[in-house]
Amino acid sequence: MASAKTLTLESLKPQKTLVEQVYARILDAICEGTLGPGERVTQDELAARLAVSRQPVMTALGLLKQQGFLVEHGRRGLQVAPADRARFDAIYQLRSALDPLAASLAAARAGPEQLARGRALVAHGRRVAAAGDASAALQADVDFHAWIYEASGNPLIVESMQTHWQHLRRSMGEVLRRPRFMQRVWKEHAAILDAIGARDADAAARAIAEHVHDAHERVGAELAAAEKRAA
Repeated sequence: MASAKTLTLESLKPQKTLVEQVYARILDAICEGTLGPGERVTQDELAARLAVSRQPVMTALGLLKQQGFLVEHGRRGLQVAPADRARFDAIYQLRSALDPLAASLAAARAGPEQLARGRALVAHGRRVAAAGDASAALQADVDFHAWIYEASGNPLIVESMQTHWQHLRRSMGEVLRRPRFMQRVWKEHAAILDAIGARDADAAARAIAEHVHDAHERVGAELAAAEKRAA
């Protein structure tokens, strides 16, 4: 009788499709300012720059237009949408409701591994903020809040905030270039994490509610100043 062989299966990490990769590259360029507001984008030029065919670029541009990052501009085709102050305020209104809920759920549900990841994210954020790395600090900020949404255990919160946070990346960059703001942001993040780690749902909700309110005012003031300079 032949001996049975044991087949060991490891979990597979899904690879991003070409469309997803193209979408991410274009979105990063918009959020980081490489593609600025009003700048024209074309399938042919982007396909050449990214060394891909036109098809994935066309699909990615369609998604970005649907999400409000690109707009039609007559016969010129698509161009990068300007930062939308009304959308910005609407996102913060949504966050003022969802973020405290997510933090309180995370305080009740986050496991030891998730808490360890949260501590690692805060430590990393503080390091890049201290180093004055604005781009890394912005990504760390996004990652920390995504961690709270995931730790909440509510997939609808995660889905609801994914695209909205990409819009916030565009407006948050200016604030997070300023050292005094970066240090304050990560102090607030640490307080939120401490409350979640202490399993204090009420304190976590209060801490993040104050953080969201202050962030709205900080970033809003920078947007208003930028609009005044542009005018």
